[in-house]
Amino acid sequence: MSDFELPVTRYALSGELNIAYQTIGEGPIDLIIVPGMVSHVEFMHEGPGYTTSLRRLAHFARVVTFDKRGQGLSDRMPDAPSLEQRMDDVRAIMDEIGSPRAALMGISEGSAMSILFAATYPDRVSHLILYAGFASSPAQKVANYAALVSERAKAWGTGGLINLINPSEAHNPEAVKHFAKFERLSASPGAFKSFSLLNAAIDVESILSAVRVSTLILHRETDALIPVQAGRNLARKIPDAKYIEYPDGDHILGSGDADTLLGDVEEFITGSRESSSRDRERVLATVLFTDIVDSTRNAANMGDLKWRQVLDRHDQLAKDVIQQHRGTFIKSTGDGILATFDGPGRAVRCALAFSHSSKQLGLAVRAGLHTGEIEIRGGDIGGIAVHAAARVMGHSNADEVLVSRVVTDLVAGAGLSFASRGSHEFKGLPGRWDIFAASL
Repeated sequence: MSDFELPVTRYALSGELNIAYQTIGEGPIDLIIVPGMVSHVEFMHEGPGYTTSLRRLAHFARVVTFDKRGQGLSDRMPDAPSLEQRMDDVRAIMDEIGSPRAALMGISEGSAMSILFAATYPDRVSHLILYAGFASSPAQKVANYAALVSERAKAWGTGGLINLINPSEAHNPEAVKHFAKFERLSASPGAFKSFSLLNAAIDVESILSAVRVSTLILHRETDALIPVQAGRNLARKIPDAKYIEYPDGDHILGSGDADTLLGDVEEFITGSRESSSRDRERVLATVLFTDIVDSTRNAANMGDLKWRQVLDRHDQLAKDVIQQHRGTFIKSTGDGILATFDGPGRAVRCALAFSHSSKQLGLAVRAGLHTGEIEIRGGDIGGIAVHAAARVMGHSNADEVLVSRVVTDLVAGAGLSFASRGSHEFKGLPGRWDIFAASL
């Protein structure tokens, strides 16, 4: 498959209903991804990171995605499907593609069905991977949940689900607009309400001890939709399960350090992560993170259109200043930017210049920098150095540029001044970190 070719949607007949599915890759292992509450196998390719994540998995497996009955491109039905019916759909797809045995990767709500399938048909499941999963729905603890679902159904199609699934992008009007379209294409408001109420009743706690296939449980500590305690509970109760917890990222699979997570999946299934190391280039760089202070309040005061225009000018200014300092603009983060530099002195001067220039747009920005080894993944980057720069920025105030001690050590004699901002612990990173405020 070329870099630009998307998989073709096909259908498997499950009873009297047609289930839409796609396959990508030709690896010796079949990996079936069981979706969360809603999906649309074609439109999801238009979202950031989705196709990249599938291609990452397709290095070692034939990856299968599908829409549950009642949503996406699959046949509609009057009521939400039971777990038993959903299992029938997975078996129908496996039979259609000639897969006698596969690894199952249950996403969020899809984890419960995956658990039941693995316990019921262990001969057809080689590995079980549960991402952001749960045994009993957290909604069971929410007071007046039915009323809450009714309110959400009224707003269905406006992008409100992004606040739970991908909150780090909730301030980005374009991301919200995209998510609104995804909601409308994946399910109707009535179907969403039916799925939500049925999912609230899901409880497979009693069968966790019956899971006998190799199991990997993955959960992000900062998941806003499914609390991390749900993943820890699965790890305690599924025999011999392996548990990996990630310090940051949203509920959506492609958030945070997604490549590390997908590498963990590959290593669990194959015993190695060769395709991951083959695709990465590691270099030393200075990483710059910035974001706009009070962006949410600014957006509310200005309105979506004017705020979008301000963000466009902000991004263009960032690209111009970064280019002037011989840096590489990696991406916009919605209300900030990520960039790299091969010289820490230029990186600090760029951050200071950008902070000063942003004031002309009426924006206060904060910035954080750290120098370390990064992993280059196509047009994106990853690695501990990226997380460290983000943590440094997290301690910055408006119009302040903070750097790690590594940066100050490397720019000695460069004509820059630094004032100590203390020693701090960074979430998810070992040891204590000394940070400094930079100035000319």
